[in-house]
Amino acid sequence: MSLICLFPGQGSQAKGMGAELFDRYADWTADADRVLGYSIRELCVDDPRGELGLTQFTQPALYVVNAMTYRAKRDDGMAVPAFVAGHSLGEYDALLVAGCFDFATGLEMVQERGRLMGQVTGGGMAAVIGMDPSKIQEVLAGSDAGRQVDVANFNSFDQTVIAGPKPDLESVQPLFEAAGVRAYIPLNVSAPFHSRYMREPQRAFDTFLQGFTFLAPEIPVVANVSGRPYQADMVRQTLSEQIGNSVQWLQSMLYLLKQPEPEFVECGPGSVLTKMLAAIRKRLR
Repeated sequence: MSLICLFPGQGSQAKGMGAELFDRYADWTADADRVLGYSIRELCVDDPRGELGLTQFTQPALYVVNAMTYRAKRDDGMAVPAFVAGHSLGEYDALLVAGCFDFATGLEMVQERGRLMGQVTGGGMAAVIGMDPSKIQEVLAGSDAGRQVDVANFNSFDQTVIAGPKPDLESVQPLFEAAGVRAYIPLNVSAPFHSRYMREPQRAFDTFLQGFTFLAPEIPVVANVSGRPYQADMVRQTLSEQIGNSVQWLQSMLYLLKQPEPEFVECGPGSVLTKMLAAIRKRLR
């Protein structure tokens, strides 16, 4: 049996998350408050200023709750996983678990990542439901507007997220509907994440990461950028590339499903990744 831990990214946050964890792991709660300069418990549990949905707050909050959830599962008897993977922001938790850096160091990186990504405005994202990823790329390649749009997340066979300027996203909607898509859903996000339009924050983040030392993963971490395990000497480069490139989640899951008797555990709030995995497995039957 291969135990595989998955860590969710933005979209899984919810007010009240981690409520039972902050006292249990008071050391990490104190570390988080020190690094962030505000109360992580207040943000996650009460969200009094409505900040939990803002990128610069969402990312640190999810990193902390994901990490504490994993720690709780281990303390409660879960074995060390054979593989780990995280969707976008969740990849930082996977790298933490694999021993590439410690909790506070990971949070410093996540805070800066969220700040840089949160500065990008304009543009948006849309979920394309019920169309094969290769067909989606075909539709985009067939129009001027489509060529301004990138595939941001290859989530499953039936769910793909695209990103780009809002006028272009609006222009391609009727093209997808004419091509037979089941649903085209504009997403409530502030920027076109994981697309060419994030290359400026990617460059800034790469410079920021030069100040950190990364250890080789002790557990294989499947990277969003490649859908394959991180190379030991490429942690910094792969992390910075992640911001401006597609999340190859479908390829990551197909790789992990080939492992001997894979058993998946989602470590974080909600069950978004578990549901996507179930949809992928259904198509493979």
